[in-house]
Amino acid sequence: MINMQPYQNPTYFLYLLVGLLPIMIGLLYGRRFKVYETIISFVFLVLTFGGDKWMQGVSIIGYLICELILIFAYLHYRKSKNSTGVFIGAVVLAILPLVLVKLTPFFAWQHLSLFGFLGISYITFKVVQIVMEIRDGTIKELDFKGVLHFLLFFPTISSGPIDRYRRFIRDYDQAPKQEKYLKLLGKGVFYIFLGFLYKFVLAYLFGVVMLPYVSKMALASGGISKWLVAYMYVYAMDLFFDFAGYSLFAVGTSYVMGIETPMNFNKPFIAHNIKDFWNRWHMTLSFWFRDFIYMRLVFFMMKKKLVKSRITMANIGYLTLFLIMGLWHGLTWYYIVYGFYHAFAIIICDAWLRFKKKHKKQIPSNKFTEIFAIVLTFHVVCFSFLIFSGFLDTLFFR
Repeated sequence: MINMQPYQNPTYFLYLLVGLLPIMIGLLYGRRFKVYETIISFVFLVLTFGGDKWMQGVSIIGYLICELILIFAYLHYRKSKNSTGVFIGAVVLAILPLVLVKLTPFFAWQHLSLFGFLGISYITFKVVQIVMEIRDGTIKELDFKGVLHFLLFFPTISSGPIDRYRRFIRDYDQAPKQEKYLKLLGKGVFYIFLGFLYKFVLAYLFGVVMLPYVSKMALASGGISKWLVAYMYVYAMDLFFDFAGYSLFAVGTSYVMGIETPMNFNKPFIAHNIKDFWNRWHMTLSFWFRDFIYMRLVFFMMKKKLVKSRITMANIGYLTLFLIMGLWHGLTWYYIVYGFYHAFAIIICDAWLRFKKKHKKQIPSNKFTEIFAIVLTFHVVCFSFLIFSGFLDTLFFR
């Protein structure tokens, strides 16, 4: 059986073109062929989780059975009751498979997790989002096929972006008008070609050509050196163009299918401060963490009157949020430090913005200060990526 990972080679895109052609023709005439979309989604999921990845295929089937039972059981419960304890239990059960996957390497280096498969994080975020919105009352009814298609939407399963159920289902239930679809199609094709530039040209240049060389030179030099600085910049560029390229492929393919999956990146390296950066970088993830962790934690502290100061409350929220984000990436010191680094950067940024607001007459605001802010933010971010890369662990501790 053939195994093909999403967007990794030209053959995959050839299959993608052939598979999407009937969908494109249907949408051009204002029709969505849901049965065919289900079939083609199944085919591409088999390509992703078949062959030597068949164990991942088994894992995702078991995972989906558990999560779908959880979602619909909680929906049924929520129609008549609303216990906070049951809600917390549902959320814990929803994220438990992901937690097990993250903990498995820490406790058993030679064994794979029962639920280890490509894209488990992004599907889990979708499940938690559904459960939380059922709790809020914004989701009152669910269509089984719609939920399954949402969770397994193959263009985004491997690397996101993370869509929201209600937004997705609006697109899925109704085909766009021809004029709108032509615009979506044009944008989708553009994003796919831009993804080729990012992933197969720029990411190749930085990640395959340059990164091994600067890494070798930095290790040979030892300690802090110009090659370590070079590694920081090269790794940051490779990380961005590789991930942004994948995201563009996912968004472009979604648009071709008439689904307006949200963008994941918006020129993050021209951000004016670290908060602006997180509104531009991996946006669907940062917005998900903001809406379903940060805001709920802050609301809980306000409701229970645990903290009087709004500033302290926000800072606790930032520290909790980025600690969780760091732990999500993995149980290593550099991921945890990466999380705290961004939390403290945002806390400092908030303090500066408050100070700037109080003294705006004394603090200049012009083209120079704008450029300075962009350059400073860029370097703050690049250093965080150096921490995130784990290269410092290799350089200093091994």
